[in-house]
Amino acid sequence: MREHDLITPISSLSLFPKHAHALSLSLSLSSLAVACLLPCHARSTHIVVSIEASNEMSEASSERRRSAYLNALTQEIEKKLQRALASPSQRRNLLQELFADIALEVDDRARDIILSREEEAIFPVQDGTGGQLCFYDVLADYYVRAPDNGKRILDLIVQLWSQSFASHIFSLLFHKWLFEVQLDNNEVLLRYSSALVRGAPNVFWIDIQSNARRFQSLFLYLLEEVALEPKRLKYIPVQAQRDLCLLLSRFIFFYNSADKLDSFLEQFPVFPNAFLVGGPADFFVIELADQLQKLKVEPVLLHYLSQIKVLQGMELRMTTSTRLKSCLYSFTSPGGPMYPTRAVRHAAWEALDFLFPVGQYPRHLISLFFRLLYPWYWPSSCWNFIVSCIKAIFYTLLRMMFSGWEKVREPKNL
Repeated sequence: MREHDLITPISSLSLFPKHAHALSLSLSLSSLAVACLLPCHARSTHIVVSIEASNEMSEASSERRRSAYLNALTQEIEKKLQRALASPSQRRNLLQELFADIALEVDDRARDIILSREEEAIFPVQDGTGGQLCFYDVLADYYVRAPDNGKRILDLIVQLWSQSFASHIFSLLFHKWLFEVQLDNNEVLLRYSSALVRGAPNVFWIDIQSNARRFQSLFLYLLEEVALEPKRLKYIPVQAQRDLCLLLSRFIFFYNSADKLDSFLEQFPVFPNAFLVGGPADFFVIELADQLQKLKVEPVLLHYLSQIKVLQGMELRMTTSTRLKSCLYSFTSPGGPMYPTRAVRHAAWEALDFLFPVGQYPRHLISLFFRLLYPWYWPSSCWNFIVSCIKAIFYTLLRMMFSGWEKVREPKNL
């Protein structure tokens, strides 16, 4: 399904008569004609009532268009899933195409149909942070308001449960439905919550690989509306609670939610091996260290290293602290196994010295000694050192010149 496949079938639907607008307009004109025969105060009252009735009719018409549009989208998704179910050889490609379709950003034409004026204020076209409105955002809300309309899609996804991208699609379309529509069957709840925890990290990794924030709304919902809400968090099974919190720990820095870290750790569930590992902070840091080791995209890694400084002052066990220190130290040396760039090495040194100031100078001395064992790095190291010294001297001279100029411009006290 290409991008226009989600739009074309809906725009061609004839769900209400074409003359509906003309009929509404003629009724408004006839109301105004009658109003001209009334006394002045009665005429003004009738006009107000007519305007209010017109607004209500407009809102009802917009809601019908919106429901028809989303229902047509649902039918297109059902067709795609049915094709995937009927064609085992093309199943992966069809599910991948469907996932890409529902992750598309809502265009201007569809936005006018889907959103009311109040919602357009909530969902700006672009807010500068990559938090654009996508089709999965709209559909996830729709399946909460009309859960019966998404039941057929859910049944088809269950039949494709073991396929790639099935859990991705479920996570995007039904993450709100899972927590806002009550399910009585505990076995079904366990299955769906496990699928969410399995599909969401794969979705977030797509953002990391492209250094985008297309699925930020999914993450923020799971963090703010689920993990930080004890009632919703405890709604899913205990193991799913733990897996969800560990999942959020790995991506909380990427989606710029470090300010909610303290509240997040307060809601952390109890783990059976807590007496060996430690408290919530230890579990969080362990997941974060593992995540850092997996990152290969330089801008994302730099972003993590800049955010990690919020861990200063956090009480950790010695083993957890050593694990984080070793992780950061692995990014400070060129070459394998991480092969960090110069920017990453400097960012890692800054984070390491900031979080662990004790032993800072011996660490740098040991690092310098090991650098001497790799003579092929000497030319680049010397060149970067010379450039850094020249920049430092240049900026120092500039500061001295500007400070002297400000002193000259200051009026002398008589």
